[in-house]
Amino acid sequence: MTTLLIATRNRHKVGEIAAILGERFRYLDLSGFQEAPAIVEDEPTFAKNAAKKARELAKWLQNLPAFDFRVPGANALVLADDSGLEVDALNGAPGVHSARFAALAGSAGSVARGAPKGNSPDADNNAKLLRLLKDLPLERRAARFRCAIAAIRMKPRQPSLAGQVFEGVCEGRIQAAPKGQGGFGYDPLFVPLGHNQSFAELGHQTKNRISHRAQALQKLRRYLDTLGL
Repeated sequence: MTTLLIATRNRHKVGEIAAILGERFRYLDLSGFQEAPAIVEDEPTFAKNAAKKARELAKWLQNLPAFDFRVPGANALVLADDSGLEVDALNGAPGVHSARFAALAGSAGSVARGAPKGNSPDADNNAKLLRLLKDLPLERRAARFRCAIAAIRMKPRQPSLAGQVFEGVCEGRIQAAPKGQGGFGYDPLFVPLGHNQSFAELGHQTKNRISHRAQALQKLRRYLDTLGL
């Protein structure tokens, strides 16, 4: 069984990836590697952030004692995901800052003075987005979720850390109020194109078929098929 080590501690994200890729893989995440270094996501695009996270985690793993024991199997890859929301009326914000949007000064840009370095609570991010869009009609609330997933093969051992990046986009709009109990992040606000319900209302099966992450993972799965994994 091929092991996929996912560069996140977000259990929701790991669950989505496992649901889409299926049971043919073994899934690990950083909750089992507490000593892994924190990686600053300071690149201007999702693709570059995902590639940076995968590359730096792979470098660290190369020198990890008992690597073969802690990452079992004859085949193993590091996966790093960076994803977020782009709103046209906000000139593409929150973009790569989606997870810490509430800590930003204004609708994008620098981090507000005294703001924590980690991610902001989902409720705070959603509340800020709604405040910024409160005077806009629904027809001016076009938005999209974008996802980039970087993959670097660790087993068999590779001479370099060159990897592949797979991207997906889901178009939609931001509704006037959060609805639904499922999902995470901006899911209660985002209504995908062709639907009248938010990701949080549509449920996992529908989301995992049409989402930005699903599209990127489908491309990754085809790549893994070519490797015979």
